[in-house]
Amino acid sequence: MEHEKPKSCCQVSRAAIDLNKQTSNQQVEEKEQKHTGMVLLEGGSYLMGTNDEDGFKADGEGPVQEVSVAPFYLDIHTVTNRQFKAFINDTGYQTEAEQYGWSFVFYQFIDKNTNANLQQVPGTPWWFAVEGAYWYQPFGKDSNVEDRMDHPVIHVSWNDAHAYCKWAGKRLPTEKEWEYAARGGLVQKRYPWGDELHPNGEHHCNIWQGNFPQNNTKEDGYTGTAPAQSFPANNYGLYNMAGNVWEWCADTFTTDRTGQLDRDYVNGNVSKVMRGGSYLCHHSYCNRYRVAARSSNTADSSSGNIGFRCVKDR
Repeated sequence: MEHEKPKSCCQVSRAAIDLNKQTSNQQVEEKEQKHTGMVLLEGGSYLMGTNDEDGFKADGEGPVQEVSVAPFYLDIHTVTNRQFKAFINDTGYQTEAEQYGWSFVFYQFIDKNTNANLQQVPGTPWWFAVEGAYWYQPFGKDSNVEDRMDHPVIHVSWNDAHAYCKWAGKRLPTEKEWEYAARGGLVQKRYPWGDELHPNGEHHCNIWQGNFPQNNTKEDGYTGTAPAQSFPANNYGLYNMAGNVWEWCADTFTTDRTGQLDRDYVNGNVSKVMRGGSYLCHHSYCNRYRVAARSSNTADSSSGNIGFRCVKDR
């Protein structure tokens, strides 16, 4: 069936609430070092989008169209807390969550002793604006990421992700590049590994199991984020292209797949594309862990289920 009016996704926007850089051997080695942790994707043409009945038509998932991408390098996993910490230590950069003084945290992760100004988000009551929540304190001031350094960094806005990419000499992937990579060479399959969510009864991604948002049975092993290099990689050697955390893309969001400038703005703040779904996605509410699924958020928004990975041109 077609979904003309999709439900709100598992992500949340800051707009929803207001809280006052001849080849010698050395050059070859240097080039290889610059691409550590990345894979070279040869590019070419592929079928982007979906006409599947599970798709959200209003999200602009279809119609299916043939598109092309040039060769590029892509991180095999999302940027981790360890990697982001190196960026912060080197630059002193302050994320937008820190500048605002708060970020969105899923209600089950909020410490009861957190001294926070908790404001529930209308329409998505599982999200609370928590003072002191940012990348290093993902659940508020009484938390840290020291035991989660291999997990994806969260509470990063599009602007923060862009700043990290610039520092790393990389960039955010375009939406076409992201979907090409996620498909792993498979043609019009629902997930990065095929059409079955649990092939042979095995979990291939970190999403919600149980009754959302009350009870997560964590059959995949996780309630929140999983380490960035979890579950089997797709055919291109890429990890967690479905679930775990939403991933920022370079593009400004539009539902017009013909390229017209029908852009989505939220309270005057331009929205950017996000792909992949997150650990909060569930088939009963937000099945956007499918390869063709897409969403958006304002460029300054951050939450406990948004991260990113980087691209380098060949």
